[in-house]
Amino acid sequence: MASPRGFCAGVSYAIDIVELVLERHGPPVYVRHEIVHNRHVVDGLRARGARFVEDLSDVPVGSLLVFSAHGVSPAVRAEAKARDLRVIDATCPLVAKVHIEALRHARNGYEILVIGHRGHVEVEGTLGHAPEQMHLVETVEDVERLEVANPDKLAVVTQTTLSVDDTRDIVAAIRTRFPNVRTPGKDDICYATQNRQTAVKELARHCDFVFVIGSPNSSNANRLVEVARNEGTDSLLIENASGVETRVVESIRRVGLTAGASTPESLVEGVVFRLRELGFGQVRDLTTAEENVTFPLPKQLREGGEGLFGGPRAVSGNS
Repeated sequence: MASPRGFCAGVSYAIDIVELVLERHGPPVYVRHEIVHNRHVVDGLRARGARFVEDLSDVPVGSLLVFSAHGVSPAVRAEAKARDLRVIDATCPLVAKVHIEALRHARNGYEILVIGHRGHVEVEGTLGHAPEQMHLVETVEDVERLEVANPDKLAVVTQTTLSVDDTRDIVAAIRTRFPNVRTPGKDDICYATQNRQTAVKELARHCDFVFVIGSPNSSNANRLVEVARNEGTDSLLIENASGVETRVVESIRRVGLTAGASTPESLVEGVVFRLRELGFGQVRDLTTAEENVTFPLPKQLREGGEGLFGGPRAVSGNS
């Protein structure tokens, strides 16, 4: 079992916010997009009264709204304000850092190359911060097709949940074509994504097969599968214990197990139980890093939130 695995600080932060708002405010609490990309988590919060929406027109005027961990564009914030929504921002602080970098580069007159996956909600939020100055880059091949106004005035930001190795190759291609490009002083790919990918590489070297527990729409979980396969070990993304089929493991001696950053430990425990049923008796942790990162709750929640829940609209910034 890979360690670290499962929830990262940004996911815990976002889930804690929704749970606390439900506890203090009571249902319904509206959440723009899935709070994190895990069906088990989302279904659990929905059962408690969270209502997940993609379009703010589905949120009644004056309602309480939580922005998901993936972040939003300034246009979404403006729409929320126009609809008199009371907003709590659960954007992961590491995603917010990328937004701040993008705005700083845009204000300094740079075109920005955003490395990420088209259509991913985090990428859409980042692109919305300076759409007229941004280019989406998904592959090394995209770098060759780029047309920019000034090759000496370029900067790079990335989605936080990408493959470390793939991103490194894309950044190298960008630097080769645009030697004066500005790249992040510290990698935009978050610590948890990097740690989990490092752990999976080590798992893959010791195991015959790797299961990654996560939802199909989880970018970081899908990257873990890719990382294992790139190390030469077959891997499969499963949502829970029901994804462990006898035919897959019947000829395997040693199985690796990890979980994406949005996956609760209860699902990991269920898969372990299933593997024990199938004859895998010994379980050991393979630890490659220790994590102790936490993020403080948004200010209005730390202060009790009386003004937010009982008074006029209060829109938070990024925490």
